[in-house]
Amino acid sequence: SSAEESSRTVQPPDLRQVTVLTKADWMRIQDELNQVNRDKESKRETVSKREALHLQSTEVVKLWSNTIAGQRQKKLEAKKIREEIEEEKRKLIDKEEARYQEQKRKEAIEKAKTQLYYQTDRVKGLHRALLLTEVLKEREAQIELKQRIKSAFQDVDKEYLDMTKTREEEALKQEQERALQRKHEIKAVEEALKTQMRKNELAREREKIENRKDGEESQRLHELYHWEQRMEEERQAKQKKDLMQAHLEHLANKDLIRAADAQEQKAEEQQRKLFLSAKQKMMKLRKDKEIELLREAQMRRERIINKLTASQMEQVTSEEQRIAKAVAEQDVKQAQQQWEEDQRRAAMLKSIAQHREFMRQEKEQRDKMAKQNTRDSLQAKKEADRIFSEKQQLKAQKVKEDGRKLQDFNVTQMAERSSRQQQQRREEQEFEARNAEFIAEEERQFQQYSQGVIDAAAEAQRNVFPLCKAVREGIGGGLGPASFGVRPSYLVQDQTGAQMPKCVSGATQNIKKLHEAVDIQDAKRRLGFTW
Repeated sequence: SSAEESSRTVQPPDLRQVTVLTKADWMRIQDELNQVNRDKESKRETVSKREALHLQSTEVVKLWSNTIAGQRQKKLEAKKIREEIEEEKRKLIDKEEARYQEQKRKEAIEKAKTQLYYQTDRVKGLHRALLLTEVLKEREAQIELKQRIKSAFQDVDKEYLDMTKTREEEALKQEQERALQRKHEIKAVEEALKTQMRKNELAREREKIENRKDGEESQRLHELYHWEQRMEEERQAKQKKDLMQAHLEHLANKDLIRAADAQEQKAEEQQRKLFLSAKQKMMKLRKDKEIELLREAQMRRERIINKLTASQMEQVTSEEQRIAKAVAEQDVKQAQQQWEEDQRRAAMLKSIAQHREFMRQEKEQRDKMAKQNTRDSLQAKKEADRIFSEKQQLKAQKVKEDGRKLQDFNVTQMAERSSRQQQQRREEQEFEARNAEFIAEEERQFQQYSQGVIDAAAEAQRNVFPLCKAVREGIGGGLGPASFGVRPSYLVQDQTGAQMPKCVSGATQNIKKLHEAVDIQDAKRRLGFTW
């Protein structure tokens, strides 16, 4: 058959049964097979060609300048250029205005700084000293004028002298008023200094109170931290106690479960024993019943035989056939009863065997279920113990992790506190350094300004002693040494309350220089030592 199939496949086709198609028919068939719609394809190609031509014409027309779109584009470009030029001009104007405003601000700041500088205590003290020099110069001029008037008009009449005396009294009165005004001004300055000192004292008191409050707050936070630690320890102790109690309850529950299982097994064992005893009793009763039935049958058979023997002995020969027939019927009847009894006994035995097998299977099923329940309860207990141990491990791990986090938090807090304290100390040191630089710069500016004022007063032949006294280092008009930029006054501890004199002067410095040797060799030579 394979040879026939190979010969059949090799045979050439019959040309009389072959249909030759044209190219158009072949393309039409292919289009129908491929579900191609030629009309849609031609429309799609036409639309794509039209869009390509439209884009090409748009690209060509876009560069023409004599069209409406080209003119509109030129206008937009010219408008954009004008707006950019105007924006640049506005930016330049804004920059000029900003520079002008910056210059005005700088001038206003310099003016404010100068006015604030003139309002400082030392500068005001210097200005008061300058005013005092002018007053002294005016008083000297008035004294000189008075002497000139006195020498020039010694021979003037009394009326002129009275008039002059009146003018002098007015001038003296004006001088007294000016002196009183200066006294009031000095008193006002003293009051201002006292007020400022009281403010400084209040500021120091407030700072002490704030420091005390900060200390109390730190103490409170420290006590709160210790209280939180105690609460955490109590919570952990309570948690441990609860866990121990839960574990003991679990152990007690396990003992109760074991006792219940033992009680259940004991009840099952007792039930099984009862079932076995009942089964044994039933079997014994059944055996007794069988023995009783057999004995009754034997006795009945013996009675029948005895009756037949007696009848045979008593009756005549004619009655033997009738007796035999009755005996045969009786035997048949007994045999039938015996067969029925055997059938009933067999059925009863069969039902007993079936019931025994059913009870055995039921007992096996109960034993299996009991074993399965025991295994399931044991597995559940094991799973509960495993979950409890995992929970205990997780709790211990969580407690350990919480302790580690608390320790890390405390270390971080201590590091942050130390860094804040170091940063505060650095800031205080920087502030003190900046304050010292500021004080030095302020002192330099003041000395420069005051030196110019002293030089101008000296050129004008004014008394520069008040100016030199005002130029001394430290604010305040006391005679004591300067301390922290303040020159305090030291008063006598008596009823007068007078200011103590300044013990350091040029003479004391010279005496100190005589008794304190800077060069030890010079001191030896001065004392006459030769070694």
